[in-house]
Amino acid sequence: MDKPQTMRSFVKLLVTDAQDSVRFYEGLGFERVASEPPILRLQWGGESDVYLVSPPPGLKLEGRKGMGVLVGFRAGSDGVDAVAAKAAALGAPVEGPTVQPWYTREVVVTDPDGYRLNFIEPA
Repeated sequence: MDKPQTMRSFVKLLVTDAQDSVRFYEGLGFERVASEPPILRLQWGGESDVYLVSPPPGLKLEGRKGMGVLVGFRAGSDGVDAVAAKAAALGAPVEGPTVQPWYTREVVVTDPDGYRLNFIEPA
């Protein structure tokens, strides 16, 4: 018997400039799957969904976004070095690569709104 299709995990990020954010995420290698303003759906590696959401007019996004949160993705076949290079070319802050004690190699990239994206590969 076929298993019923279930929703994968996903993250929704409130963004201040949807077009700027889409350029950034597509520049990193995310693929645009759907676009129905105020929501843009992107996908990483065919398995991780990111929804970029423009808040309603009049709602101000103040303060640091995602404080204490890292949004994690497997780096994919190109690895963390390629992600870091793409992020640097986009002018984004990049931390790492760092080899962690749990046997992964990781980079952290900060998007235009200050969200921190953690790309991981086996060490």
